[in-house]
Amino acid sequence: MKNNLMLFYQVQLIDRHIDKLEEQRGDLPLTVEALEAKLENLKVAVDEKAALKIEWIEKRESNTEKIKELLDNQKRAKAQLYKVRNNKEYDTITKSIDAADAECTRLEKEIEGIITDLRTLDEEVEGLNPLITDLVGELDHKKQELSMIKENNALEEQKLLKQREALVAQMKKSDYSLYTRVRSAKKGLGVARIRRNACSGCQTIIPPQRQLEIRRNNRMFTCEYCGRIIVSAEVAKDAGDLED
Repeated sequence: MKNNLMLFYQVQLIDRHIDKLEEQRGDLPLTVEALEAKLENLKVAVDEKAALKIEWIEKRESNTEKIKELLDNQKRAKAQLYKVRNNKEYDTITKSIDAADAECTRLEKEIEGIITDLRTLDEEVEGLNPLITDLVGELDHKKQELSMIKENNALEEQKLLKQREALVAQMKKSDYSLYTRVRSAKKGLGVARIRRNACSGCQTIIPPQRQLEIRRNNRMFTCEYCGRIIVSAEVAKDAGDLED
């Protein structure tokens, strides 16, 4: 059982070391992620505006074409006024001419609105482009910082991961499952030791009788207060923990 307890603690020591390497990255991973998301949102906004611009230009061209057709039809209708035979035909043609006038006016106003909207759209894109440029520069800088930290720690981290893999291979699946579950619940510290008569995880004093039982190293114990797996100072020392 002592060997099993040592495995728990050795894996914990390695995980804490890996945690410290990751802590050197600080907020950089989250910062990079946030910048990437922001950049993506801006690019999507520019793309959407570009698509909208195309749509509005097509609408403007369509309106222009419709106006041309209406004016051509209106010209033919006006020519027919000189050939009408009765008031009914005259009224029908004049109504169609008036309707064409109204529709041309509506389409022209719509074109004016589109031109204004296109101008506004171009201004919005012009305002977004510098933001994208600045964001790309900031993102590249942060990525370089993060890459440099990762590169500096890469060999050490690979070595630790290899050691960890070898230790985990010696553990029972149930033990490793317990360890990962407790470590996850306790913010990275799943295994504690007796230090100054207390649990090193939560600093709660351990009753003398329970300390004696833990020091026998013949079974697994968890802290009655925080729930961490707890081992004796002897196990911790044999596992490579040099702290007092």
